[in-house]
Amino acid sequence: MSKKIAFFDFDGTITTDDSLLKFIRFVVGDRRFLVGLLFLSPMLVLYKLKLIPNYKAKQNLLSWYFKGIKKEDFFDVANKYSLNHIDKIVRAKAMERISWHKKQGDKIVIVSASIDCWLRPWCERNNLELIATKLDLSDDKIIGKFLTKNCYGQEKVNRIKEIYNLKEFDYIYAYGDSSGDKEMLAIANEKYYKPFRD
Repeated sequence: MSKKIAFFDFDGTITTDDSLLKFIRFVVGDRRFLVGLLFLSPMLVLYKLKLIPNYKAKQNLLSWYFKGIKKEDFFDVANKYSLNHIDKIVRAKAMERISWHKKQGDKIVIVSASIDCWLRPWCERNNLELIATKLDLSDDKIIGKFLTKNCYGQEKVNRIKEIYNLKEFDYIYAYGDSSGDKEMLAIANEKYYKPFRD
């Protein structure tokens, strides 16, 4: 029996929206969310112009909104967001494809640049494996820094190869929707770019 594995990007591929921004808004509320975007707008413009890297922009966002929050409080709100709100932004066609892979007996892995603490509960509920960016929680508080490299671009492939021996699989599927997924799509036998758009 052949062994197959399917790698899915999360934001934009499985979802209709960015889970990072949705999560921030869920935690801090509309007013503080908008104030933060205004304060951070010069940095966000530099990011859009590709003058600062993805990971720095994300660390600045997380630091501005969450720095100093206790780890247990952050995980509690991340769990609530994951289990109660992610389903609202999930694409039905993406979930149908995930169900198809399950019926085939394929291993299914979400590979995301988003933070693992608000993706893991949703992934566990749906019996999906997860590779994602991890926060540095060494101080028992949120400092906005990453424990791992941002799981984006080539880092997605690096992390996949750290965890899975791809030679054990006869066939690889990959699904993505942005330039940050190109390297992951390149390792697949069967690749899909923006596959679940209506």
